[in-house]
Amino acid sequence: MLTKKQLINGITEINPSADLSWLDDFENGELQRYLDHLQVTIEPRGTSWLRTDETAAIVTRRSAA
Repeated sequence: MLTKKQLINGITEINPSADLSWLDDFENGELQRYLDHLQVTIEPRGTSWLRTDETAAIVTRRSAA
């Protein structure tokens, strides 16, 4: 398992605009899932990403009014 620093370094290599202080607020498991997702985004089209139970398949919003 990667350390938190290693995970954050991996994330910022792929997404240099990610804020380090923001990333530091997350737990290792959350950072690992984000890094895994980012790594899939740089793969050729057609590569699949396994959605975990923590990730909603459908997100909806309600009007504030």
